[in-house]
Amino acid sequence: MRWAVIRGAVLMAVLGLAPLSQAVEILRWERLPLSVSLQVGEERVVFVDRRVRVGVPAGVGARLRVQSAGGALYLRASEALGPTRLQVQDVDSGALLLLDVVASAAAAGEAPLEPLRIVSEEAATAGEMELPTPRPTPTPLPVALTRYAAQMLYAPLRTVEPLLGIARVGLRPDLPLQTLLPALPVQARALAAWRLDDYWVSAVRLSNQSTRWLELDPRALQGAFVAATFQHATLGPAGEATDTTVVYLVTRGQGLAGALLPVPVVPAQ
Repeated sequence: MRWAVIRGAVLMAVLGLAPLSQAVEILRWERLPLSVSLQVGEERVVFVDRRVRVGVPAGVGARLRVQSAGGALYLRASEALGPTRLQVQDVDSGALLLLDVVASAAAAGEAPLEPLRIVSEEAATAGEMELPTPRPTPTPLPVALTRYAAQMLYAPLRTVEPLLGIARVGLRPDLPLQTLLPALPVQARALAAWRLDDYWVSAVRLSNQSTRWLELDPRALQGAFVAATFQHATLGPAGEATDTTVVYLVTRGQGLAGALLPVPVVPAQ
């Protein structure tokens, strides 16, 4: 879920606060390839909670180190890597899941990516691949809100960590979002929002409208935000399974509509 605070009318991103390093990004396996982003030279852990073997395409072994132990995968890229598909097979059942791995250099000052956990509704029902029991640790409110919103959208409801006092609030699905990411060819659509005390967290779906991969940088977001978290660090080309993600925007004292920059008025010809 790489946090840096930037005061002003533009983004105040908080994806790199130390407390978030304890978070786990959740990916749901629904028979579609899952996008996994890596930072060059940094190891990232993917929890699958089962004994697996991994198939690595020929020619990438020297650039991508893949190790499996104790129900977890340890991935480390030694250089930038384009979309590379790994086949992960359950040793006991023979079932496959597919990971599309992309590695890029980390931006200056960017914190390491959090671990990933792969879950599926079927496995969770059977008692496998469940989320770990949350440990009660002090968590900044923006981090807690973001984590709650991500779990509400992507995790089975029975695994959502309770957050005392939070309530869902209305969010117009047709909210104008043209000024949110003006530098990127993406389509933005408001999904849902929650409020706790004086803070709001709003989930916005982003869809790539171009035929190229896009890097998602919180500094490109425009608005009066306390925090911003991308579900994935990249967007695949339009039409691919990786072309859509969600950004979680935390605001204070107002909802998303009040935090956005106004849409420019085009004078009549």
